[in-house]
Amino acid sequence: MPNTKSQEKRDRQNIKRASKNQAAKSRIKTLNKNFQSSVASNQVDEAKGSINEYFKTLDKAVKTKTVHKNFAANKKSKAAKLLNKTKSK
Repeated sequence: MPNTKSQEKRDRQNIKRASKNQAAKSRIKTLNKNFQSSVASNQVDEAKGSINEYFKTLDKAVKTKTVHKNFAANKKSKAAKLLNKTKSK
């Protein structure tokens, strides 16, 4: 139970921010799964499109500090390696 008006406002803001962050993280996971499935089915053109959207979403999440920059860099690196491995086959 908040004791001050400012704490009530902070609680409201934190709820909004938490839901926004959770939505962004969920979107990242969904895009990763879509990319992985397109790579698994050897659809290189579809994988290229999904990797671009995946990278864009990761960059936006870093910009808003939803995820750490090293987390995004790690995910992007692994996705790029996977795509390059698929192309070479």
